[in-house]
Amino acid sequence: MTAHKDWEQECFELGKSYWQVFDNLWQQGNSYWQGDGGEQWAEAVKQANQAWLGNPSGLFSLYNQWLEKQQQLWQQTSQRLLGGQFHTVAEPRTGDQRFNHPQWQSHPLFDFIKQAYLINSEYLDALFAQLPELDPKMRQQLQFNTRQYISALAPTNFPWSNPDVIEQTLASGGKNLSEGLKRLADDLENSPLGLNLPMTDLNAFKLGENIAATPGQVVFQNRLMQLIQYQPSTDTVAKRPLLLVPPWINKFYVLDLKPQNSLIKYLVDQGHSLFVISWVNPDASLAEVSFEDYMQEGPLAALEAIALATGEQQVNTLGYCIGGTLLACTQALLASRRSKRIASTTYLTTLLDFADPGEIGVFINEQSVAALERQMQQVGFFDGRMMALGFNMLRENDLFWSFFISNYLKGELPPAFDLLYWNSDSTNLPAAMHSFYLRQMYLENKLVKDELKLAGRYLRLGKIATPSYFLATEKDHIAKWQACFQGARAHGGDKTFVLAGSGHIAGVINPPAAQKYGYSTCTDLALEPLEWQHRAERHNGSWWEHWQSWLKPLRGGEVPARQPGDGQLPVLEAAPGSYVGRRL
Repeated sequence: MTAHKDWEQECFELGKSYWQVFDNLWQQGNSYWQGDGGEQWAEAVKQANQAWLGNPSGLFSLYNQWLEKQQQLWQQTSQRLLGGQFHTVAEPRTGDQRFNHPQWQSHPLFDFIKQAYLINSEYLDALFAQLPELDPKMRQQLQFNTRQYISALAPTNFPWSNPDVIEQTLASGGKNLSEGLKRLADDLENSPLGLNLPMTDLNAFKLGENIAATPGQVVFQNRLMQLIQYQPSTDTVAKRPLLLVPPWINKFYVLDLKPQNSLIKYLVDQGHSLFVISWVNPDASLAEVSFEDYMQEGPLAALEAIALATGEQQVNTLGYCIGGTLLACTQALLASRRSKRIASTTYLTTLLDFADPGEIGVFINEQSVAALERQMQQVGFFDGRMMALGFNMLRENDLFWSFFISNYLKGELPPAFDLLYWNSDSTNLPAAMHSFYLRQMYLENKLVKDELKLAGRYLRLGKIATPSYFLATEKDHIAKWQACFQGARAHGGDKTFVLAGSGHIAGVINPPAAQKYGYSTCTDLALEPLEWQHRAERHNGSWWEHWQSWLKPLRGGEVPARQPGDGQLPVLEAAPGSYVGRRL
Protein backbone atom coordinates (compact mmCIF):
# COMPACT_ATOMS: atom_id res chain seq x y z
CA MET A 1 0.00 0.00 0.00
CA THR A 2 2.82 2.38 0.89
CA ALA A 3 4.67 1.62 -2.36
CA HIS A 4 1.46 2.32 -4.29
CA LYS A 5 1.04 5.69 -2.57
CA ASP A 6 4.69 6.53 -3.22
CA TRP A 7 4.17 5.76 -6.90
CA GLU A 8 1.05 7.92 -6.99
CA GLN A 9 2.98 10.76 -5.37
CA GLU A 10 5.83 10.44 -7.88
CA CYS A 11 3.34 10.54 -10.76
CA PHE A 12 1.71 13.63 -9.23
CA GLU A 13 5.09 15.32 -8.83
CA LEU A 14 6.05 14.37 -12.38
CA GLY A 15 2.87 16.00 -13.67
CA LYS A 16 3.60 19.16 -11.67
CA SER A 17 7.16 19.28 -13.05
CA TYR A 18 5.86 18.88 -16.60
CA TRP A 19 3.45 21.75 -16.10
CA GLN A 20 6.25 23.89 -14.67
CA VAL A 21 8.48 23.20 -17.69
CA PHE A 22 5.81 24.21 -20.19
CA ASP A 23 4.71 27.20 -18.11
CA ASN A 24 8.31 28.42 -17.70
CA LEU A 25 9.01 28.15 -21.41
CA TRP A 26 5.77 29.95 -22.30
CA GLN A 27 6.29 32.75 -19.81
CA GLN A 28 9.91 33.27 -20.86
CA GLY A 29 8.85 33.25 -24.50
CA ASN A 30 6.31 35.98 -23.80
CA SER A 31 8.73 38.06 -21.76
CA TYR A 32 11.77 37.87 -24.02
CA TRP A 33 10.62 37.23 -27.55
CA GLN A 34 6.98 38.15 -27.98
CA GLY A 35 6.59 41.24 -25.80
CA ASP A 36 5.19 41.52 -22.28
CA GLY A 37 1.94 39.63 -21.79
CA GLY A 38 2.04 38.07 -25.25
CA GLU A 39 0.29 41.04 -26.92
CA GLN A 40 2.15 40.45 -30.16
CA TRP A 41 1.15 36.79 -30.23
CA ALA A 42 -2.47 37.75 -29.64
CA GLU A 43 -2.29 40.31 -32.45
CA ALA A 44 -0.71 37.76 -34.78
CA VAL A 45 -3.48 35.23 -34.09
CA LYS A 46 -6.08 37.96 -34.63
CA GLN A 47 -4.61 38.81 -38.03
CA ALA A 48 -4.48 35.13 -38.94
CA ASN A 49 -8.16 34.72 -38.08
CA GLN A 50 -9.04 37.76 -40.17
CA ALA A 51 -7.01 36.44 -43.09
CA TRP A 52 -8.84 33.10 -43.03
CA LEU A 53 -12.25 34.78 -42.66
CA GLY A 54 -11.46 36.49 -45.94
CA ASN A 55 -10.81 33.09 -47.55
CA PRO A 56 -13.36 30.63 -46.09
CA SER A 57 -13.05 28.25 -49.06
CA GLY A 58 -9.31 27.83 -48.41
CA LEU A 59 -9.91 27.14 -44.73
CA PHE A 60 -12.70 24.69 -45.52
CA SER A 61 -10.39 22.88 -47.98
CA LEU A 62 -7.69 22.46 -45.32
CA TYR A 63 -10.26 21.20 -42.83
CA ASN A 64 -11.59 18.67 -45.35
CA GLN A 65 -8.06 17.39 -46.01
CA TRP A 66 -7.48 16.97 -42.26
CA LEU A 67 -10.84 15.24 -41.78
CA GLU A 68 -10.24 12.91 -44.72
CA LYS A 69 -6.83 11.84 -43.37
CA GLN A 70 -8.26 11.23 -39.89
CA GLN A 71 -11.01 9.07 -41.38
CA GLN A 72 -8.42 7.17 -43.42
CA LEU A 73 -6.34 6.60 -40.29
CA TRP A 74 -9.32 5.15 -38.38
CA GLN A 75 -10.19 2.96 -41.36
CA GLN A 76 -6.66 1.65 -41.85
CA THR A 77 -6.17 1.03 -38.12
CA SER A 78 -9.45 -0.91 -37.96
CA GLN A 79 -8.39 -3.06 -40.91
CA ARG A 80 -5.05 -3.68 -39.21
CA LEU A 81 -6.70 -4.78 -35.94
CA LEU A 82 -8.96 -7.13 -37.90
CA GLY A 83 -5.95 -8.68 -39.63
CA GLY A 84 -6.59 -7.16 -43.03
CA GLN A 85 -4.36 -5.26 -45.43
CA PHE A 86 -3.57 -1.70 -44.41
CA HIS A 87 -1.35 1.21 -45.40
CA THR A 88 0.25 4.13 -43.59
CA VAL A 89 -1.56 7.46 -43.87
CA ALA A 90 1.09 9.81 -42.39
CA GLU A 91 4.87 9.41 -42.32
CA PRO A 92 7.43 11.46 -40.34
CA ARG A 93 9.37 13.99 -42.37
CA THR A 94 12.82 13.07 -43.61
CA GLY A 95 15.32 13.50 -40.79
CA ASP A 96 12.73 13.26 -37.98
CA GLN A 97 14.39 10.91 -35.49
CA ARG A 98 11.66 10.94 -32.85
CA PHE A 99 9.81 7.84 -34.03
CA ASN A 100 12.71 5.46 -34.60
CA HIS A 101 11.71 2.93 -31.92
CA PRO A 102 10.32 -0.20 -33.67
CA GLN A 103 7.02 -0.11 -31.77
CA TRP A 104 6.06 3.20 -33.41
CA GLN A 105 5.57 1.05 -36.52
CA SER A 106 4.89 -2.46 -35.19
CA HIS A 107 2.38 -1.75 -32.39
CA PRO A 108 -1.07 -0.65 -33.66
CA LEU A 109 -1.73 1.71 -30.74
CA PHE A 110 1.58 3.53 -30.93
CA ASP A 111 1.36 3.66 -34.72
CA PHE A 112 -2.10 5.22 -34.41
CA ILE A 113 -0.89 7.79 -31.85
CA LYS A 114 2.07 8.68 -34.07
CA GLN A 115 0.02 9.10 -37.23
CA ALA A 116 -2.74 11.07 -35.49
CA TYR A 117 -0.11 13.44 -34.11
CA LEU A 118 1.51 13.85 -37.54
CA ILE A 119 -1.84 14.56 -39.22
CA ASN A 120 -2.75 17.15 -36.60
CA SER A 121 0.74 18.69 -36.84
CA GLU A 122 0.48 18.96 -40.61
CA TYR A 123 -2.93 20.64 -40.31
CA LEU A 124 -1.80 23.21 -37.73
CA ASP A 125 1.33 23.99 -39.71
CA ALA A 126 -0.68 24.44 -42.92
CA LEU A 127 -3.08 26.83 -41.17
CA PHE A 128 -0.27 29.40 -40.94
CA ALA A 129 1.98 28.37 -43.84
CA GLN A 130 -0.87 28.84 -46.34
CA LEU A 131 -2.35 32.01 -44.86
CA PRO A 132 -3.28 34.43 -47.64
CA GLU A 133 -2.12 38.05 -47.69
CA LEU A 134 -0.15 38.11 -44.44
CA ASP A 135 3.02 40.05 -43.64
CA PRO A 136 5.97 37.63 -44.15
CA LYS A 137 7.50 38.40 -40.74
CA MET A 138 4.16 37.90 -39.04
CA ARG A 139 3.75 34.60 -40.87
CA GLN A 140 7.25 33.53 -39.79
CA GLN A 141 6.47 34.24 -36.13
CA LEU A 142 3.15 32.41 -36.32
CA GLN A 143 4.79 29.39 -37.91
CA PHE A 144 7.63 29.38 -35.37
CA ASN A 145 5.32 29.56 -32.35
CA THR A 146 3.01 26.96 -33.82
CA ARG A 147 5.99 24.67 -34.43
CA GLN A 148 7.09 25.06 -30.80
CA TYR A 149 3.57 24.12 -29.66
CA ILE A 150 3.47 21.12 -32.01
CA SER A 151 6.92 19.91 -30.95
CA ALA A 152 6.20 20.32 -27.23
CA LEU A 153 3.06 18.15 -27.46
CA ALA A 154 4.72 15.30 -29.35
CA PRO A 155 3.80 11.91 -27.83
CA THR A 156 7.51 11.17 -27.50
CA ASN A 157 7.79 13.84 -24.78
CA PHE A 158 5.49 12.03 -22.32
CA PRO A 159 6.34 8.84 -20.43
CA TRP A 160 2.91 7.29 -20.92
CA SER A 161 3.01 7.57 -24.75
CA ASN A 162 6.66 6.85 -25.57
CA PRO A 163 7.28 3.11 -26.09
CA ASP A 164 11.02 3.50 -25.49
CA VAL A 165 10.37 5.09 -22.08
CA ILE A 166 7.68 2.54 -21.19
CA GLU A 167 10.09 -0.25 -22.05
CA GLN A 168 12.79 1.23 -19.81
CA THR A 169 10.29 1.88 -17.01
CA LEU A 170 9.16 -1.74 -16.96
CA ALA A 171 12.75 -3.00 -17.09
CA SER A 172 13.95 -0.76 -14.24
CA GLY A 173 10.84 -0.85 -12.08
CA GLY A 174 10.33 2.88 -12.59
CA LYS A 175 13.86 3.85 -11.50
CA ASN A 176 14.40 5.82 -14.72
CA LEU A 177 11.38 8.04 -13.99
CA SER A 178 12.33 8.43 -10.34
CA GLU A 179 15.90 9.47 -11.18
CA GLY A 180 14.72 11.67 -14.02
CA LEU A 181 12.14 13.37 -11.83
CA LYS A 182 14.75 14.24 -9.22
CA ARG A 183 17.05 15.60 -11.90
CA LEU A 184 14.23 17.64 -13.45
CA ALA A 185 13.27 19.12 -10.08
CA ASP A 186 16.91 20.07 -9.39
CA ASP A 187 17.38 21.62 -12.83
CA LEU A 188 14.16 23.63 -12.54
CA GLU A 189 15.23 24.92 -9.12
CA ASN A 190 18.61 25.99 -10.54
CA SER A 191 17.16 27.56 -13.69
CA PRO A 192 16.42 31.27 -13.31
CA LEU A 193 15.32 31.37 -16.95
CA GLY A 194 13.11 28.71 -18.51
CA LEU A 195 14.87 25.38 -18.10
CA ASN A 196 18.67 25.18 -18.27
CA LEU A 197 18.72 21.66 -19.57
CA PRO A 198 22.11 19.89 -19.30
CA MET A 199 23.26 18.66 -22.70
CA THR A 200 26.56 17.12 -21.64
CA ASP A 201 28.60 16.11 -18.61
CA LEU A 202 29.94 19.46 -17.40
CA ASN A 203 32.52 17.73 -15.21
CA ALA A 204 34.16 15.87 -18.11
CA PHE A 205 36.13 18.82 -19.48
CA LYS A 206 38.67 21.23 -18.09
CA LEU A 207 39.81 24.26 -20.04
CA GLY A 208 43.48 24.13 -20.92
CA GLU A 209 43.69 20.38 -20.36
CA ASN A 210 41.35 18.38 -22.59
CA ILE A 211 39.65 21.32 -24.29
CA ALA A 212 41.04 24.70 -25.42
CA ALA A 213 44.48 23.17 -24.91
CA THR A 214 46.56 24.57 -27.79
CA PRO A 215 49.69 26.04 -26.09
CA GLY A 216 49.87 29.82 -25.88
CA GLN A 217 50.11 32.81 -23.57
CA VAL A 218 47.97 35.82 -22.76
CA VAL A 219 50.10 38.86 -23.66
CA PHE A 220 47.56 41.70 -23.34
CA GLN A 221 44.24 42.40 -21.66
CA ASN A 222 41.75 45.15 -20.96
CA ARG A 223 38.26 45.13 -19.44
CA LEU A 224 36.67 43.49 -22.50
CA MET A 225 39.20 40.98 -23.77
CA GLN A 226 42.39 39.04 -23.33
CA LEU A 227 44.72 38.64 -26.30
CA ILE A 228 46.29 35.20 -26.65
CA GLN A 229 49.49 34.67 -28.64
CA TYR A 230 49.91 31.01 -29.52
CA GLN A 231 53.15 29.07 -29.27
CA PRO A 232 54.61 28.37 -32.75
CA SER A 233 54.93 24.77 -33.90
CA THR A 234 57.05 25.53 -36.99
CA ASP A 235 60.59 26.91 -37.36
CA THR A 236 59.41 29.83 -39.48
CA VAL A 237 56.13 31.74 -39.52
CA ALA A 238 54.34 34.18 -41.80
CA LYS A 239 55.77 37.69 -41.47
CA ARG A 240 52.27 39.10 -41.13
CA PRO A 241 50.58 37.91 -37.92
CA LEU A 242 47.02 36.56 -38.07
CA LEU A 243 44.38 38.02 -35.72
CA LEU A 244 41.27 35.96 -35.03
CA VAL A 245 38.18 37.86 -33.79
CA PRO A 246 35.60 35.35 -32.49
CA PRO A 247 31.98 36.14 -31.56
CA TRP A 248 31.31 37.34 -28.02
CA ILE A 249 27.92 35.66 -27.82
CA ASN A 250 29.88 32.44 -27.18
CA LYS A 251 33.34 31.49 -25.93
CA PHE A 252 36.18 31.44 -28.48
CA TYR A 253 37.22 27.84 -27.87
CA VAL A 254 34.68 26.36 -30.28
CA LEU A 255 37.65 26.94 -32.60
CA ASP A 256 39.93 24.97 -30.25
CA LEU A 257 38.14 21.84 -29.08
CA LYS A 258 40.03 18.56 -29.40
CA PRO A 259 43.31 18.83 -31.37
CA GLN A 260 42.10 16.96 -34.45
CA ASN A 261 39.32 19.50 -35.17
CA SER A 262 40.92 22.65 -33.76
CA LEU A 263 41.12 25.48 -36.28
CA ILE A 264 43.47 27.29 -33.91
CA LYS A 265 45.93 24.38 -33.81
CA TYR A 266 45.65 24.01 -37.59
CA LEU A 267 46.56 27.66 -38.14
CA VAL A 268 49.53 27.40 -35.79
CA ASP A 269 50.69 24.28 -37.67
CA GLN A 270 50.34 26.19 -40.94
CA GLY A 271 53.00 28.60 -39.72
CA HIS A 272 50.94 31.59 -38.62
CA SER A 273 51.85 33.87 -35.74
CA LEU A 274 48.35 33.52 -34.36
CA PHE A 275 46.66 35.97 -31.99
CA VAL A 276 43.14 35.28 -30.72
CA ILE A 277 40.79 37.55 -28.78
CA SER A 278 39.12 35.95 -25.76
CA TRP A 279 36.16 38.12 -24.77
CA VAL A 280 35.13 38.72 -21.17
CA ASN A 281 31.83 37.31 -19.88
CA PRO A 282 30.21 40.63 -18.83
CA ASP A 283 28.14 41.33 -15.75
CA ALA A 284 26.03 44.32 -14.71
CA SER A 285 29.14 46.48 -14.19
CA LEU A 286 29.57 46.56 -17.99
CA ALA A 287 25.94 47.47 -18.75
CA GLU A 288 26.90 50.69 -20.58
CA VAL A 289 29.59 49.13 -22.76
CA SER A 290 28.76 49.93 -26.37
CA PHE A 291 29.30 48.28 -29.74
CA GLU A 292 31.91 50.95 -30.42
CA ASP A 293 33.69 50.00 -27.19
CA TYR A 294 33.92 46.43 -28.47
CA MET A 295 35.58 47.77 -31.63
CA GLN A 296 37.96 50.13 -29.82
CA GLU A 297 38.92 47.70 -27.05
CA GLY A 298 38.72 44.62 -29.27
CA PRO A 299 40.28 44.52 -32.76
CA LEU A 300 41.71 48.06 -32.68
CA ALA A 301 43.40 47.47 -29.32
CA ALA A 302 44.57 44.06 -30.57
CA LEU A 303 46.23 45.61 -33.63
CA GLU A 304 48.24 47.95 -31.40
CA ALA A 305 49.18 45.11 -29.08
CA ILE A 306 50.29 42.87 -31.96
CA ALA A 307 52.53 45.65 -33.27
CA LEU A 308 54.21 45.80 -29.85
CA ALA A 309 54.53 42.02 -29.65
CA THR A 310 55.89 41.48 -33.17
CA GLY A 311 56.97 44.83 -34.59
CA GLU A 312 54.57 44.28 -37.52
CA GLN A 313 52.19 47.05 -38.58
CA GLN A 314 50.21 44.95 -41.08
CA VAL A 315 48.06 42.02 -39.96
CA ASN A 316 45.83 39.45 -41.67
CA THR A 317 42.51 39.08 -39.88
CA LEU A 318 39.77 36.48 -39.44
CA GLY A 319 36.29 37.18 -38.01
CA TYR A 320 33.63 34.62 -37.08
CA CYS A 321 29.89 35.44 -36.94
CA ILE A 322 29.35 38.73 -35.05
CA GLY A 323 33.15 38.91 -34.71
CA GLY A 324 33.20 39.23 -38.49
CA THR A 325 30.57 41.98 -38.39
CA LEU A 326 32.73 43.86 -35.88
CA LEU A 327 35.79 43.29 -38.06
CA ALA A 328 33.98 44.72 -41.10
CA CYS A 329 33.12 47.83 -39.08
CA THR A 330 36.77 48.09 -38.04
CA GLN A 331 37.87 47.70 -41.65
CA ALA A 332 35.46 50.41 -42.81
CA LEU A 333 36.67 52.78 -40.08
CA LEU A 334 40.31 52.17 -41.00
CA ALA A 335 39.48 52.72 -44.68
CA SER A 336 37.93 56.08 -43.81
CA ARG A 337 41.24 56.97 -42.09
CA ARG A 338 43.27 55.64 -45.06
CA SER A 339 44.94 53.18 -42.71
CA LYS A 340 46.46 49.97 -44.09
CA ARG A 341 46.90 48.13 -40.79
CA ILE A 342 44.81 45.22 -42.06
CA ALA A 343 46.23 43.39 -45.08
CA SER A 344 43.31 40.98 -45.61
CA THR A 345 40.09 39.90 -43.94
CA THR A 346 38.39 36.54 -43.80
CA TYR A 347 34.73 36.41 -42.77
CA LEU A 348 33.22 33.16 -41.46
CA THR A 349 29.39 32.94 -41.55
CA THR A 350 29.18 36.71 -41.12
CA LEU A 351 26.18 38.97 -41.71
CA LEU A 352 26.83 42.42 -43.15
CA ASP A 353 23.43 42.75 -44.81
CA PHE A 354 20.70 41.99 -42.26
CA ALA A 355 17.70 42.34 -44.58
CA ASP A 356 17.12 38.58 -44.51
CA PRO A 357 18.45 37.19 -41.22
CA GLY A 358 16.86 33.78 -41.68
CA GLU A 359 15.23 31.82 -38.87
CA ILE A 360 16.75 33.95 -36.12
CA GLY A 361 14.66 36.84 -37.42
CA VAL A 362 11.64 35.34 -35.68
CA PHE A 363 13.07 36.69 -32.41
CA ILE A 364 13.80 40.18 -33.68
CA ASN A 365 11.10 42.79 -34.20
CA GLU A 366 10.19 46.11 -32.61
CA GLN A 367 7.99 44.62 -29.89
CA SER A 368 10.40 41.88 -28.83
CA VAL A 369 13.42 44.24 -28.88
CA ALA A 370 11.53 46.81 -26.79
CA ALA A 371 10.54 44.11 -24.29
CA LEU A 372 14.13 42.88 -24.16
CA GLU A 373 15.40 46.41 -23.56
CA ARG A 374 13.03 46.84 -20.62
CA GLN A 375 14.31 43.61 -19.11
CA MET A 376 17.97 44.52 -19.72
CA GLN A 377 17.49 47.89 -18.02
CA GLN A 378 16.71 46.01 -14.82
CA VAL A 379 19.74 43.67 -14.79
CA GLY A 380 22.23 45.43 -17.08
CA PHE A 381 22.78 42.60 -19.55
CA PHE A 382 21.10 39.96 -21.67
CA ASP A 383 21.48 36.62 -19.96
CA GLY A 384 23.38 34.26 -22.24
CA ARG A 385 21.31 31.29 -21.08
CA MET A 386 18.25 32.81 -22.70
CA MET A 387 20.21 33.38 -25.89
CA ALA A 388 21.27 29.73 -25.84
CA LEU A 389 17.68 28.59 -25.28
CA GLY A 390 16.53 30.75 -28.19
CA PHE A 391 19.14 29.25 -30.54
CA ASN A 392 18.27 25.74 -29.35
CA MET A 393 14.60 26.38 -30.12
CA LEU A 394 15.49 26.97 -33.75
CA ARG A 395 16.11 23.18 -33.77
CA GLU A 396 13.95 22.31 -30.79
CA ASN A 397 13.57 18.57 -31.33
CA ASP A 398 17.31 17.97 -31.76
CA LEU A 399 18.62 20.49 -29.21
CA PHE A 400 15.95 20.53 -26.51
CA TRP A 401 13.33 17.78 -26.50
CA SER A 402 15.73 14.94 -27.32
CA PHE A 403 17.77 15.86 -24.22
CA PHE A 404 14.58 16.35 -22.20
CA ILE A 405 13.60 12.76 -23.01
CA SER A 406 17.01 11.23 -22.31
CA ASN A 407 17.67 13.24 -19.12
CA TYR A 408 14.26 13.14 -17.45
CA LEU A 409 12.22 10.28 -18.96
CA LYS A 410 14.98 7.76 -19.49
CA GLY A 411 16.93 8.97 -16.46
CA GLU A 412 20.20 8.92 -18.41
CA LEU A 413 23.18 11.10 -17.64
CA PRO A 414 24.17 13.25 -20.62
CA PRO A 415 27.30 12.01 -22.42
CA ALA A 416 30.63 13.85 -22.49
CA PHE A 417 30.74 15.82 -25.75
CA ASP A 418 33.10 18.74 -26.21
CA LEU A 419 30.91 20.72 -28.63
CA LEU A 420 27.89 20.47 -26.32
CA TYR A 421 30.07 21.50 -23.39
CA TRP A 422 30.96 24.65 -25.32
CA ASN A 423 27.31 25.14 -26.28
CA SER A 424 26.38 25.07 -22.59
CA ASP A 425 29.05 27.63 -21.69
CA SER A 426 26.93 30.72 -22.39
CA THR A 427 28.01 34.36 -22.21
CA ASN A 428 26.10 37.50 -21.28
CA LEU A 429 25.75 40.53 -23.55
CA PRO A 430 26.00 44.12 -22.20
CA ALA A 431 22.68 45.96 -22.38
CA ALA A 432 23.87 48.99 -24.37
CA MET A 433 25.82 46.93 -26.91
CA HIS A 434 23.06 44.40 -27.46
CA SER A 435 20.37 47.05 -27.91
CA PHE A 436 22.56 48.88 -30.45
CA TYR A 437 23.30 45.69 -32.35
CA LEU A 438 19.67 44.58 -32.58
CA ARG A 439 18.37 47.99 -33.62
CA GLN A 440 21.15 49.32 -35.83
CA MET A 441 21.89 46.05 -37.60
CA TYR A 442 18.80 43.82 -37.57
CA LEU A 443 15.93 46.30 -37.39
CA GLU A 444 17.40 49.17 -39.44
CA ASN A 445 20.15 47.39 -41.42
CA LYS A 446 22.31 50.52 -41.31
CA LEU A 447 25.72 48.96 -41.99
CA VAL A 448 25.00 47.93 -45.57
CA LYS A 449 23.19 51.24 -46.21
CA ASP A 450 26.27 53.31 -45.23
CA GLU A 451 24.23 54.82 -42.38
CA LEU A 452 26.05 53.30 -39.39
CA LYS A 453 28.16 55.79 -37.45
CA LEU A 454 30.98 54.71 -35.14
CA ALA A 455 33.93 56.72 -33.78
CA GLY A 456 32.46 59.84 -35.36
CA ARG A 457 32.47 58.46 -38.92
CA TYR A 458 29.89 56.87 -41.19
CA LEU A 459 31.08 53.42 -42.18
CA ARG A 460 31.10 52.54 -45.88
CA LEU A 461 31.78 48.91 -46.69
CA GLY A 462 32.31 49.73 -50.35
CA LYS A 463 35.38 51.83 -49.47
CA ILE A 464 37.26 48.82 -48.10
CA ALA A 465 40.04 48.01 -50.57
CA THR A 466 41.79 45.03 -48.94
CA PRO A 467 41.26 41.46 -50.23
CA SER A 468 38.52 39.52 -48.45
CA TYR A 469 37.46 35.88 -48.22
CA PHE A 470 33.83 35.08 -47.33
CA LEU A 471 32.82 31.64 -46.04
CA ALA A 472 29.13 30.79 -45.69
CA THR A 473 27.46 27.44 -45.03
CA GLU A 474 24.50 25.88 -46.80
CA LYS A 475 22.42 24.91 -43.75
CA ASP A 476 23.21 27.87 -41.51
CA HIS A 477 20.15 28.81 -39.43
CA ILE A 478 21.91 31.77 -37.76
CA ALA A 479 23.57 33.51 -40.72
CA LYS A 480 21.64 32.50 -43.85
CA TRP A 481 24.12 31.94 -46.68
CA GLN A 482 22.17 34.06 -49.17
CA ALA A 483 22.37 36.98 -46.72
CA CYS A 484 26.13 36.41 -46.30
CA PHE A 485 26.40 36.50 -50.10
CA GLN A 486 24.57 39.85 -50.30
CA GLY A 487 26.88 41.25 -47.63
CA ALA A 488 29.92 40.14 -49.59
CA ARG A 489 28.64 41.98 -52.67
CA ALA A 490 28.39 45.22 -50.66
CA HIS A 491 32.01 44.88 -49.51
CA GLY A 492 34.77 46.64 -51.46
CA GLY A 493 38.06 45.23 -52.69
CA ASP A 494 38.89 41.90 -54.30
CA LYS A 495 36.41 39.32 -52.96
CA THR A 496 36.27 35.52 -52.86
CA PHE A 497 33.04 33.81 -51.80
CA VAL A 498 32.96 30.15 -50.79
CA LEU A 499 29.90 28.10 -49.82
CA ALA A 500 30.64 25.14 -47.56
CA GLY A 501 28.37 22.27 -46.63
CA SER A 502 26.59 21.77 -43.28
CA GLY A 503 25.78 24.55 -40.80
CA HIS A 504 27.01 27.44 -38.65
CA ILE A 505 29.40 25.33 -36.57
CA ALA A 506 30.05 22.04 -38.37
CA GLY A 507 30.53 23.78 -41.71
CA VAL A 508 33.26 25.97 -40.21
CA ILE A 509 34.92 23.35 -38.00
CA ASN A 510 35.69 21.00 -40.87
CA PRO A 511 39.34 19.82 -40.77
CA PRO A 512 40.84 18.37 -43.96
CA ALA A 513 41.38 14.94 -42.42
CA ALA A 514 37.64 14.51 -41.92
CA GLN A 515 36.92 14.65 -45.67
CA LYS A 516 33.37 15.90 -45.02
CA TYR A 517 30.83 18.30 -46.53
CA GLY A 518 32.88 19.87 -49.36
CA TYR A 519 32.53 23.42 -50.68
CA SER A 520 31.54 25.38 -53.80
CA THR A 521 33.30 28.25 -55.59
CA CYS A 522 32.38 30.70 -58.34
CA THR A 523 34.07 34.01 -59.14
CA ASP A 524 30.98 35.81 -60.51
CA LEU A 525 29.45 37.63 -57.53
CA ALA A 526 27.25 39.70 -59.85
CA LEU A 527 24.91 36.71 -60.06
CA GLU A 528 21.93 36.34 -57.76
CA PRO A 529 22.62 33.86 -54.92
CA LEU A 530 20.72 30.84 -56.28
CA GLU A 531 22.13 31.35 -59.78
CA TRP A 532 25.62 31.62 -58.24
CA GLN A 533 25.03 28.34 -56.42
CA HIS A 534 23.80 26.70 -59.62
CA ARG A 535 26.91 27.73 -61.56
CA ALA A 536 29.42 27.14 -58.76
CA GLU A 537 32.00 24.36 -59.01
CA ARG A 538 31.72 21.73 -56.29
CA HIS A 539 34.90 20.56 -54.51
CA ASN A 540 35.47 17.67 -52.13
CA GLY A 541 37.28 18.11 -48.84
CA SER A 542 37.66 21.09 -46.54
CA TRP A 543 37.54 24.79 -47.31
CA TRP A 544 40.46 25.19 -44.87
CA GLU A 545 42.98 24.16 -47.54
CA HIS A 546 41.36 26.36 -50.19
CA TRP A 547 41.51 29.31 -47.78
CA GLN A 548 45.18 28.70 -46.98
CA SER A 549 45.98 28.71 -50.70
CA TRP A 550 44.15 32.04 -51.00
CA LEU A 551 45.99 33.44 -47.98
CA LYS A 552 49.48 32.26 -48.99
CA PRO A 553 50.39 35.32 -51.16
CA LEU A 554 49.24 37.58 -48.31
CA ARG A 555 51.57 36.13 -45.66
CA GLY A 556 54.23 38.76 -46.40
CA GLY A 557 57.08 36.27 -46.55
CA GLU A 558 58.59 34.14 -43.78
CA VAL A 559 60.49 35.02 -40.59
CA PRO A 560 61.90 32.95 -37.69
CA ALA A 561 59.17 31.72 -35.36
CA ARG A 562 58.10 34.26 -32.74
CA GLN A 563 57.70 33.23 -29.11
CA PRO A 564 55.12 34.85 -26.79
CA GLY A 565 56.93 37.38 -24.63
CA ASP A 566 59.77 38.00 -27.11
CA GLY A 567 58.49 41.46 -28.04
CA GLN A 568 57.45 44.42 -25.91
CA LEU A 569 54.48 42.60 -24.31
CA PRO A 570 55.20 40.40 -21.30
CA VAL A 571 53.43 37.09 -20.71
CA LEU A 572 50.48 37.57 -18.32
CA GLU A 573 49.22 33.99 -17.94
CA ALA A 574 48.94 30.75 -19.87
CA ALA A 575 46.26 30.21 -22.50
CA PRO A 576 43.32 29.93 -22.59
CA GLY A 577 43.43 32.66 -19.93
CA SER A 578 41.12 33.56 -17.08
CA TYR A 579 38.40 35.44 -18.99
CA VAL A 580 37.21 32.33 -20.82
CA GLY A 581 36.75 30.46 -17.55
CA ARG A 582 34.05 32.78 -16.20
CA ARG A 583 30.77 30.85 -16.31
CA LEU A 584 27.27 32.16 -15.65
